Amino acid sequence: MKFKLTSTDSHSQARAGIISTDHGEIPTPIFMPVGTAGSVKAVHQRELKDDIEAKIILGNTYHLFLRPGLETLEKAGGLHQFMGWDGPILTDSGGYQVYSLGENRKIKEEGVVFKSHIDGSKHSFTPENVMDIQRTIGADIIMAFDECTPYPCEYEYAKKSMGITHRWLQRCVDRVNATQPKYGYHQSLFPIVQGSTYKDLRLQSSEFIAAQDQQGNAIGGLSVGEPHEMMYEMTELVCGILPKDKPRYLMGVGTPENILECIALGIDMFDCVMPTRNARNGMLFTTQGIVNIRNEKWKNDLNPIDSELGGYVSTSHSKAYLRHLIIAKEILGAQIASIHNLTFYLWLVNQARQKIQEGTFVEWKNKTVKIVSQRL
Repeated sequence: MKFKLTSTDSHSQARAGIISTDHGEIPTPIFMPVGTAGSVKAVHQRELKDDIEAKIILGNTYHLFLRPGLETLEKAGGLHQFMGWDGPILTDSGGYQVYSLGENRKIKEEGVVFKSHIDGSKHSFTPENVMDIQRTIGADIIMAFDECTPYPCEYEYAKKSMGITHRWLQRCVDRVNATQPKYGYHQSLFPIVQGSTYKDLRLQSSEFIAAQDQQGNAIGGLSVGEPHEMMYEMTELVCGILPKDKPRYLMGVGTPENILECIALGIDMFDCVMPTRNARNGMLFTTQGIVNIRNEKWKNDLNPIDSELGGYVSTSHSKAYLRHLIIAKEILGAQIASIHNLTFYLWLVNQARQKIQEGTFVEWKNKTVKIVSQRL
């Protein structure tokens, strides 16, 4: 994997670049649609590529390990072949999903023992077998196994958890160095900065992660309930330490406003289930603001969903029609809304990239944040 910075903003830390992988180039800043179990919910791969113009998508180690399982994925030749997607893929290590299981998991130095949310069967994840699983899934970018701390979180717990994450990381690095990709293309390991909302822990973790000299770096443990200003403060702190010549990925973020503010702080990569999850519930992100399509006010609005956005779905279906589909619980409603929201998110990061290149990013960002955050 290679990362090349092509433009930097003189009034902020925003930057534009290109990540090159064996499955294609990824212009940054970039938003990555979440395809947890080998599917971006309600969106076909053809639409991801042609309508949304996604450059990279996500899969999840925990979910893919449980279903369809490693035997099926390996027989298919990896996730790319299995799901019919020829672009880059990133896999989350499953650390966040295991953390979310609460009482159904036990964290120890060796790893995590957990019960499947599907059938209650018992499994274990260690740094070593999570790297092996991600070798079998075959993503271009694989994430280190970490523990994601909740918010709020006691200082001593955050410190202990960070220590485990760092020791697990060293074991992940050793395992990746001792093994080879299974399908003939390169896989890049991204470590994850932790430390909750404590400045000294974030500084320690950032320095430790930077010292591992991997091909990219991620920031985890944010967007888990802390105030947005606190998220921005931690992000700025970490970006000041992580190397400039490697991509920075802020995991699980977020709203359009979050994305724009964090691009200004130096983040290159984002993912979040929000555009698809909210779409299925009738919330649309548009170039004019946020629309709850279930509201009565849209019942007879025959204007396009978003004429300024472009794209077939957003310009050829009316708000009234989409409202009807959502209210009637038609599957097509979830599909149209999901494609629209993802199109908007990719449009947003593409606009940011263009403004960085033009040298007008901060002025545009400040104006755009107000527009895209307002409810219509």
